[in-house]
Amino acid sequence: MKFVMSSTELLAHMQLMGRVMNSKNTLPILDYVLLQLKDGKLTLMASDLETTLISQIDVPSVQEEGSVAAPRMMMNTLKEFPEQPITIVVDQTFNIELTWATGKATIPGFNPQDFPEIPELKGSVTRINFAPQALNEGVAKTLFATANDELRPVMNGIYFDLSGDYATFVASDAHKLVRYRRLDVKPTDKATFILPKKPATLLSGILAKEQSEVEVAFDDKNASFNLSGYKLVCRLIEGNFPAYNSVIPTENPNKVTVDRLELLTVVKRIATLAPAGTSLIRIKLSQNQLTISAQDLDFSYSGTERMSCLYEGDEMEIGFKSSFLIEILANLPSQEVVLEFSDPSRAGLILPVTEASENEETLMLLMPMMINA
Repeated sequence: MKFVMSSTELLAHMQLMGRVMNSKNTLPILDYVLLQLKDGKLTLMASDLETTLISQIDVPSVQEEGSVAAPRMMMNTLKEFPEQPITIVVDQTFNIELTWATGKATIPGFNPQDFPEIPELKGSVTRINFAPQALNEGVAKTLFATANDELRPVMNGIYFDLSGDYATFVASDAHKLVRYRRLDVKPTDKATFILPKKPATLLSGILAKEQSEVEVAFDDKNASFNLSGYKLVCRLIEGNFPAYNSVIPTENPNKVTVDRLELLTVVKRIATLAPAGTSLIRIKLSQNQLTISAQDLDFSYSGTERMSCLYEGDEMEIGFKSSFLIEILANLPSQEVVLEFSDPSRAGLILPVTEASENEETLMLLMPMMINA
């Protein structure tokens, strides 16, 4: 195996593979990246047995085809190179020799035959095409709301709910919930699956630069995301996602419209004075005025700040965990948001006044906290 390519291009793909690899693996081969050179293309593959990422690079200068499993530490070596051509030679014992203008290095590789095979989709396979922006927005706007719950693994991923009219992306950690709909995605068949957090994070990073349509294929155990230069295959989370629509309150007579960035800034400021254990802040609503306050009795901290708003409804006070509210406000793109409430004991809805696109529908829900008298 012998070829010449850009050091920075190879590093970029190797670093992406490194995001798949775990710090501790059950199989030694999982600490390696598979490199396969054939027909002028270098294919890289990394796996943790549940998530497999594959990428391809066009190599203009190929002298000999072949394959090798390259160790993780090869990335550390490539990090120290400026942009320059680098010659890579792999011998029959899988030693990898890197040669550049002023020097060379040798890194021991591994037999590529020991690398795990890509999981194949079996049985009834559903396929749907997404515009890259639609899929990226769906993943990016819900990923932050996924849980880390060992007892309820179905909450640890993004729920894809595909109906005949639109595609819905849902994530919840039982405290907050995000429902994002794409009206421009028209699935032919009704289907659902739960994408785990790790492959969702990898996918979000790749989709930002994608220009072509993405084919998503899945069976009852695995999903495959096929992009122009990448392929991501992952094991899905098995189980039934909660009936998310049933927890979204429909009767919310108390509505406040407020500048999102101003509210976010005020919440961040007052949250520094909230109790460390609960992060509780209080939101008091009255005619055209919103008051945010926090108090930490243990350290005698307290703070209050008022801001103008448009409010329709009865005077009320509701409590929220400030860190959750900050996350939600930070992930809404609208200049203004509407907060809808029924009463202080029920979930509040946070909606954008204007969507970024006519094909989007975004809803975020936050459970309240009890306010001690």
